[in-house]
Amino acid sequence: MTEKSSLEQRFRAIEENAKRLEGMLSDAVIRAGRNRADVRVMAVTKTVEPALVNYALQTGFDLIGENKVQELLSKLDYLHPQDVEKHIIGHLQSNKVRKIIDVVQMIQSVDSVSLAQEISRQAQLHQKEMSVLLEVNIGNEASKTGFQAAQLPEAAACISEMPGIKIRGLMCIPPVCETEKAARGYFAQTRSLFETLRSAQGTRDMDTLSMGMSADYVSAVLEGATLIRIGGALFGARQY
Repeated sequence: MTEKSSLEQRFRAIEENAKRLEGMLSDAVIRAGRNRADVRVMAVTKTVEPALVNYALQTGFDLIGENKVQELLSKLDYLHPQDVEKHIIGHLQSNKVRKIIDVVQMIQSVDSVSLAQEISRQAQLHQKEMSVLLEVNIGNEASKTGFQAAQLPEAAACISEMPGIKIRGLMCIPPVCETEKAARGYFAQTRSLFETLRSAQGTRDMDTLSMGMSADYVSAVLEGATLIRIGGALFGARQY
């Protein structure tokens, strides 16, 4: 198989995956009594080559998420359109904030007050306001970063006072679950935290609940996700 035919085959797979995704997502919002417009889909482009990312953008996706700063930066010159909305969704080190402060429209993985402080500092230096999501470690897993539920109110109150930052909502990655019921339980807890925090903040800026990935996005949508992060279910298995 030639390189061109291999690429075309992967393009067709993206088309088929996108149609399947849209069908399942449409069914999920109907089950939840919601509108399709209530749920945004992010194309997660970790390890995905620019040609495939661009093809996904051509099929209608308008938001990409990257886990690593260096990988995102390496793709910027190859993206079409280059002004596509970009989010950082992986763990972000404070010393990398300056590299992406003018590149991304949102940082979804704010997992500490100290990281928020650096985002605030860089945002002020660059005379901008950065939208962020607070990452919740909803399963209290030692292997994952993020605020525990009990820490959220104090952390959010502190971060909301920082100049140059706008808290737009929450993001979570729940533990791997064997049943839909178990997954929905974690997503329901996150939604409850989101609603409580939004009420306490007293602002409509809290509009984003980022939860659900390729394996569990249906459960997330049923429990109120407004943004789902899709990688493998769109691009296929990652090729490291």
